[in-house]
Amino acid sequence: MGKQNKARRVYTREFKAEAVALAGKHEKPARQIALDLGINENQLYRWIQQSREAGDTGRTPFPGHGRPRDEELARLRKENKALREANEILKKAAVIFAQEGPR
Repeated sequence: MGKQNKARRVYTREFKAEAVALAGKHEKPARQIALDLGINENQLYRWIQQSREAGDTGRTPFPGHGRPRDEELARLRKENKALREANEILKKAAVIFAQEGPR
């Protein structure tokens, strides 16, 4: 038979950061830490690598699963609000100029 479809496990940022911090202490081998946490050793190494890369670039580690980051979402909402306000101003201006008629 083939592989059975398993639901993917999703881990929080806090869990990932804690796992990376445990590995960074070097009190236990990464293999043992992964086993204790119930994750694959390669997954732990991947999180460590993502954490290092994020630190080098100044980004937040573990951004998620393709979902927009909170900062980007806040920026887009602010931009959307400004565009809506500008649109309302232009609509009101169009009404005022239409009422004046030709000169």
